[in-house]
Amino acid sequence: MNLKGPLLLVGCGKMGGALLEGWLARGLSPAQVWIVEPNTAALQGEIARGVHHAPDAAALPADFKPALVVFAVKPQMLAAALPAYRRFAEQGAAALSIAAGWRLAGFEKALGEKTPVVRAMPNTPAAVGRGMTVLCANANADRKLRDLCGELLSAVGETAWVDDEALIDAVTAVSGGGPAYIFLLIECLAKAGVEAGLPEDLAMQCARVTVAGAGELVHIASESASKLRENVTSPGGTTLEALKILMADDGLQPLMTRAIAAATKRSRELG
Repeated sequence: MNLKGPLLLVGCGKMGGALLEGWLARGLSPAQVWIVEPNTAALQGEIARGVHHAPDAAALPADFKPALVVFAVKPQMLAAALPAYRRFAEQGAAALSIAAGWRLAGFEKALGEKTPVVRAMPNTPAAVGRGMTVLCANANADRKLRDLCGELLSAVGETAWVDDEALIDAVTAVSGGGPAYIFLLIECLAKAGVEAGLPEDLAMQCARVTVAGAGELVHIASESASKLRENVTSPGGTTLEALKILMADDGLQPLMTRAIAAATKRSRELG
């Protein structure tokens, strides 16, 4: 990774921890990483590997000059946290945020209008290296910073870029919240199996393994999702009967469209 100086990770919860593991696995030196995280007990493994730690920004060395500050704290905590990091931005540090709802303009206001800022929207499968992250950047971010941030996020899955920050709201609705929709699908599939007569534990096993297997299949396949669906659907068979309901005018698509629209609207409101 072409990182010219220390990387400061602010917050090391589930997502921050997943990112850190991905970076270290990609060869980033632990000695190059500093973490600000009040929960010291949760970082014993990272500290033992050589990652530096401070319980808060005030505990960082006075002469510390990070090249990049990665904000991985909860969105509701950012307003209070950001002022403590303005000094690093004024020294030339760039910012990378994975906080949902926080616009680029918000970081420019808090850190300085000349600060290079990249905003990223990852999702929870990053914890197993299968995340989906969409990024956008402000006008101060040059190609080197964009490449670096893309590399940092690709350590936990696939990445894509958008020029229009407004699209991040739809990204938040589709991939950010998407894992929850899939988990709900598993719940619904299992419940339908129970109502069809299956024992509860068997219904859940069938649902979980089927969704996981289908996800892996679509991950490695060259065919489109629609083609994979067609491959499973025999003319006059049982799957077709189910799809007639799911693909009806009042079936799954309009329901999902309304759900994504609601989530997109809420993301805009939060921003």
